[in-house]
Amino acid sequence: MRLFRRLDERRRRARRRADDADLDALLALVAETLGYDCVFARDGASMLLTGPRTVTVRLAGLRREAARRPREDWPMLASEHLSRTVAGAAETFDVCDFAQARPLLRTRALLAGDLAAAGIDPTRVIGRRLGDGLVEILTVGYGGRVRPVRPEEAYCWPIPPAQALDIAIRNALADERLTAAPLDLGGVVVTKLTGFTASAAAHLRGIGGYLRVPRDGVLVALPRAGQLVVHPVEGLGVVRAIERMRLFAQRVYTDHPEGLSPQVYWWRDGRLSRIPAEFAPHGDRVKLVVSPPPEFARVLAAMANRRTA
Repeated sequence: MRLFRRLDERRRRARRRADDADLDALLALVAETLGYDCVFARDGASMLLTGPRTVTVRLAGLRREAARRPREDWPMLASEHLSRTVAGAAETFDVCDFAQARPLLRTRALLAGDLAAAGIDPTRVIGRRLGDGLVEILTVGYGGRVRPVRPEEAYCWPIPPAQALDIAIRNALADERLTAAPLDLGGVVVTKLTGFTASAAAHLRGIGGYLRVPRDGVLVALPRAGQLVVHPVEGLGVVRAIERMRLFAQRVYTDHPEGLSPQVYWWRDGRLSRIPAEFAPHGDRVKLVVSPPPEFARVLAAMANRRTA
């Protein structure tokens, strides 16, 4: 058995060496195209480019990403990695260095269907599902220079991507406190939380610091990147609140250049669920039809029973 294990390990090492050689050949070709000579470190963890400027390119994360992808993707991965590293050589920090990148990590929420319109390839970012149709992606930078973290950069770090996202959430919470103000939506008073960055959605994890959160959670609208609109789930008035918040979110989402989502969500116990509310023709008018998910419908039924009792 030990002999077979040793033979299997040797075969795996041989395959890895062959894969590394193929990837190195692609990297050398891309470097030549960009006008650089290259020398690989003996351990293959980096390569040194010399030419118009001298640039050290980290390769550990790229090798991990290449191992996850089919070979036909390798030319694109090699080209993107070198081109972006060379273009970003003037940056004041190295994203592959976790100690430098850590304080600059943030998150940004987006509708999954809007990623392409935002110029984001979902296979080239680090992210996770935030709620129905919403994703949360990992970003690096601050102010006007914020961009998604690429997989080959995150795979250089000594922690898994999920932990990096948690660190980014903590950074966003510590970064700023949102400004809270009441907002009257046609007789329904909600709390509007506004910030200066695109990480406002991260503050869902600290929503209790802005208003009292009842047992059944809160309604949340995320109409644009720097804004949350919140209403507690208590009393049957929540149905009207859903309608008013949905209309408000639709208007802001449509009119604002950083529109995030026109929908209304339910935040409870760390989970974000969409409450479907769609516009439907009704005679010569348009009617908003709310279709609460089963769990939220049970909450409404319990409220009605308590009120009757």
